[in-house]
Amino acid sequence: MSLVTTKEMFEKSMKEHFAIGAFNINNMEIMQAIVDAAKEEKSPVILQASSSAIKYARVNYLMKMLEAAVEETDVPIAIHLDHGPDFETCKMCIDAGFTSVMIDGSKYDFEENIAITKKVVDYAHERGVVVEAELGKLAGIEDDVNVSESDAMYTDPDQAKEFVERTGCDSLAIAIGTSHGAYKFKGEAKLRFDILEKIKEKLPNTPIVLHGASTVIPELVETCNKYGGNIPGAKGVPDEMLHEASVRGVSKINVDTDLRLAMTAEIRKVFAENPEAFDPRKYLTPARDKITEVVRHKMRDVFGSNNKA
Repeated sequence: MSLVTTKEMFEKSMKEHFAIGAFNINNMEIMQAIVDAAKEEKSPVILQASSSAIKYARVNYLMKMLEAAVEETDVPIAIHLDHGPDFETCKMCIDAGFTSVMIDGSKYDFEENIAITKKVVDYAHERGVVVEAELGKLAGIEDDVNVSESDAMYTDPDQAKEFVERTGCDSLAIAIGTSHGAYKFKGEAKLRFDILEKIKEKLPNTPIVLHGASTVIPELVETCNKYGGNIPGAKGVPDEMLHEASVRGVSKINVDTDLRLAMTAEIRKVFAENPEAFDPRKYLTPARDKITEVVRHKMRDVFGSNNKA
């Protein structure tokens, strides 16, 4: 199967009320782990890379690894730019073969966000590529995203409708209470499902995206800290809330922090229990296996995308 856009994935997800996992990639092991999970669960999957991940891994390496991933599986795979900071980055990814890009204009005012999003949409659609945009600001820090809690804001449903109509974007990332990074909530986790419901009423045919939606799996945090880590008080979005979001109309749920925690937890464990270890294969193999386990759980038990390929 060749790389696909997210268009058919999202149409099916909205019709059957499940979400597609969008998992961030940085290297070969992470990509292999995600694709292995997708094959085992027979789930469509979105592999996504931020601009900083692209700088790290280099776009040509990512695309060649993707070729191998596509060759050895028959599940739908889309390659997506996560949080494209500007038109130039989106253009570079489109030209390199990405099937989906996100332009993140949420840092701009409403009109400027519309203008830059429309520019990306026009360029992408001419080349058969779909575009995700963002309205509202999520708090948190992750890669190139850094938004203080005081600057975060929920997405306005009326603005969301106008934004989609004026830009022609294919999907919309909204702010309903999630945040980037490992420290999403100081108190009890809460998502504004009332806002999601109003947005879906106004945009029934537009796929909705949740960013900053890692669970921050407690067992992984505990393992990291047990073997020398220092991640106190990390808290994410509970699985139950993410499942409810998928049933209520969210089509794409982003996961990055949980993959980082899975990899780091297993590597720390190997080093602590085997201080003589220095062969990368000895610690990257269990790290890859743990990521596969985490992704399978998301697809099967949280997003409901298993057996949907």
